[in-house]
Amino acid sequence: MNARLIKEYIFKGACAASAVFGLIVLVSILYTLISNGISGINLAVFTEITPGPGSEGGLKNAIVGSLIMTSIGIAIAAPVGILAGTWLSQAPKGDKLADVIRFCNLMLVSAPSILIGLFIYGALVVTMGTYSGLAGSIALAVLALPVIISSTEEMLRLVPAQLKEAGAGLGAPQWVVTTKLCYRAVAPGIITAVLLSIARMSGETAPLLFTALNSNYMTTDLSQPMANLPVTIYQFAMSPYESWIYLAWAGALLITTFIFILNVLATLVSKFTQATKA
Repeated sequence: MNARLIKEYIFKGACAASAVFGLIVLVSILYTLISNGISGINLAVFTEITPGPGSEGGLKNAIVGSLIMTSIGIAIAAPVGILAGTWLSQAPKGDKLADVIRFCNLMLVSAPSILIGLFIYGALVVTMGTYSGLAGSIALAVLALPVIISSTEEMLRLVPAQLKEAGAGLGAPQWVVTTKLCYRAVAPGIITAVLLSIARMSGETAPLLFTALNSNYMTTDLSQPMANLPVTIYQFAMSPYESWIYLAWAGALLITTFIFILNVLATLVSKFTQATKA
């Protein structure tokens, strides 16, 4: 056996071992989460608000708060991100402003989420004088923006030039070509990016600690601190109360399930698009 085959077998063995190790870690995490979280799932989790120390209760206010802030966040991020990505895709090569925006967007992708929370804290929370659901929603929107911008730009760059030229040849203005032709062609890719952005927003704790904080009450007032699942899980998991720890496991399982469903939807959208093109 020559040295080349030996190196190939060693490399394949290392890859297989790494894959098995990663799979074992993933399965162990999921097993721990499901085995502990399923025992805390009951009707009260969805119908009762978070309890006081050592008391029984649920996560209704935290679930509603997370849904409100995530919905507002993606409602802000999606149109802004799509429009920004559209402009970047049509910017001429060498455009300095476009290059600066791309660079900032890449920095934002890799920026720790806690920095985004601190930025919104300084910009909104300090200015308003209080933590609020609005500040939390904007922090989540900023977190989702870079993924949507990058994906939209890349998707629109993949649109065949012939398609754009055909629309222009029929006398359609640029905005009609973009909205009626280009957006339709790349809609599945943009939808996938939005779904993955929602999945990322749903599990973030750090930005909400500095913006929305938390609340033990059921509130939909965006000008006040708002309950949310990530911060509730963090606080309950660190507590000495057994009832709170059970609720933390249940909340973690709910978020994981939600993120799993979003990732499955994103995969199905991608596969459906490929099958339709084929």
